[in-house]
Amino acid sequence: MRIMVKSLFVTAVGLIPVYSSYAQQARDKFAQPNIVLFLVDDLGWKDVGYAGSRYYETPNIDKLSKGGAEFTNAYAACAVCSPTRASIQTGRYPARIGVTDWIRARFQLDSPEVKAPQPFEENGDKKLRTPSNPYWMDLGEVTIAEVLKQAGYFTCHIGKWHLGPDDFYPEKQGYDLNIAGNDMGQPVNYFDPYSDKKGVTFPNLKPRLAGEYLTDRLGDELKTVIEHHKVAPFFINMCTYAVHTPLMAKMEMIKKYQSKTPDGGQKNPIYAAMVESMDQTVGILMKTLQENGLLDNTIIIFLSDNGGLIGPTDNSPLRSGKGYPYEGGIRVPMIVFWNGKIKAGSVCELPVSTVDILPTICRLTKTVLPKTTIDGRDISPALFGKKIKNVPLFWHFPHYREPDIVPYSIIRDGDWKLIKRYEGNEFELFNLKEDFREMTDLSGKYPIKVKQLEGKLSNWLQQTNAKLPVLK
Repeated sequence: MRIMVKSLFVTAVGLIPVYSSYAQQARDKFAQPNIVLFLVDDLGWKDVGYAGSRYYETPNIDKLSKGGAEFTNAYAACAVCSPTRASIQTGRYPARIGVTDWIRARFQLDSPEVKAPQPFEENGDKKLRTPSNPYWMDLGEVTIAEVLKQAGYFTCHIGKWHLGPDDFYPEKQGYDLNIAGNDMGQPVNYFDPYSDKKGVTFPNLKPRLAGEYLTDRLGDELKTVIEHHKVAPFFINMCTYAVHTPLMAKMEMIKKYQSKTPDGGQKNPIYAAMVESMDQTVGILMKTLQENGLLDNTIIIFLSDNGGLIGPTDNSPLRSGKGYPYEGGIRVPMIVFWNGKIKAGSVCELPVSTVDILPTICRLTKTVLPKTTIDGRDISPALFGKKIKNVPLFWHFPHYREPDIVPYSIIRDGDWKLIKRYEGNEFELFNLKEDFREMTDLSGKYPIKVKQLEGKLSNWLQQTNAKLPVLK
């Protein structure tokens, strides 16, 4: 039964407990675990304490890591946000979905009318015409929420959505409740009333307390949703706007980091404060689950949607950052926690992708996969210490991005990674086991390996009907 929510804004006080009798019967029969997918925006692989950061403070995330499984080779399906978010929702590669770049919000378009763009972008004096990115994820895509809803789950989205305007909001994609999810890729202001001088603001998050920090507000909404829906199994898609720009944080926390010694390129006190506020939301989640007796029956998946943005943070020792085809752009922190089920403090080196999340959740909740092509695979055996064979992972970004990114595709197959560019230096080949910093290009030394990997990549591009750039 779809819960109809006329107002997208729900206050902590006014949230009404809602769950179906079917959901209660399902929980009694199958003891289905709750699922919280905690997705952070632009958090780099090295931006957490457990991965070695000595400047940022993330005690709650570190505790989550100690209590669950850490994935050291986890990847976002794209080096920018919207495509990765679409891959998480559907278990399908962005190339197959057709969303391969970040989606422009309504206020960023030339016209208030949102319609399909022209097939290609001309790109001025650049060499290539590149495929236009759509302004939404199609409603025909089957989301995690739609799958779990059929199994009796209450489904809720909180925070950043960035997969299309009004007609493509979370409540149109299987979510019973949507708090602050819309077409905006970032807030214009992190402080209530969350608006800028032009009046741009969230269309569905009403101001509540002047000066309230957005990350704190969403953490409070998360706590309230859990408390009011703890009887039925729930799936919460918790997507923080932090730590995406604009760099804005609470002053008292900024001052704390201004007095700390920088750690290499990690030295921005505002960004550090944003990281800590986000970490506190993880603490709120854990405390709320504990206080409501839900900790042992809730699976938490924590990860980022792409690598850290160069400038605000430093992804070293990984090369480069957000938008780029190197590890700093696509490798992300990832933890899976299930108290008493997943071995505490376990480490998994298996290369995994965000396309694997949907099929893994389906297996853990004993729900049926959507009847569509799923690119990801169930990696749940790895959560319990079992070995899984490597499979190739793929990326496709057929766009230009300032200042120096040209269209590219990638394959990682075992330890080998091939970057194929559609302009300039065509190939770069790296052995990530020996050179995870990607300092030595081996494409000239191993031409046969390049040809082999390019063949696999080309086959995948054809199978997914990927849109390619073309010469003018």
